[in-house]
Amino acid sequence: MPKPMNNLNTSYLLWLACFFGFAGLHRFYNKKFFSGFLWLFTYGFFGVGQFIDLFLIPDMVDEHNMKVIHRLGLSQNGVPLSYNSHPTVQYSPPKPIETSFTTPVTISHEQLMIQLAKAASVRGGKLSVTQAVIDTGVSFDRVQSTLNEMVKKGYVDVDNHPNTGVVIYNFLEI
Repeated sequence: MPKPMNNLNTSYLLWLACFFGFAGLHRFYNKKFFSGFLWLFTYGFFGVGQFIDLFLIPDMVDEHNMKVIHRLGLSQNGVPLSYNSHPTVQYSPPKPIETSFTTPVTISHEQLMIQLAKAASVRGGKLSVTQAVIDTGVSFDRVQSTLNEMVKKGYVDVDNHPNTGVVIYNFLEI
């Protein structure tokens, strides 16, 4: 089961425990155990560290949450970073349709849309153009124009990967 994300408000509430003699609980909550014990036994590093933490808590929460996201194999917006990120689905891309001369057979527009939907399905509803080309064996231009048509029809939404900026197509019903 995935580990939960930490909440900023909870961290601040735990910070307030210092007024009851329990300094550093917010550090334990954000998985900073060494400094949590240090804060606990020195009353928030003699109060100075506890005061400074008022300004550092948002970064602590963000750091913890980013570690959880990366441990799960996801980007910041939930896009799987690897093909096998879904625990119950083993990914194996479909083979492109080829003749004995290795010339790709032309598939219909509807068949391509179905193949794109299937490729997105094994990736949690998210698909890049390059992933679609690999899965379908169809050219970049044709895949991209088909995906853009699906956007216009309302089947797909467009987003960018937060780290790389790659265009990600989100299949809304998957």
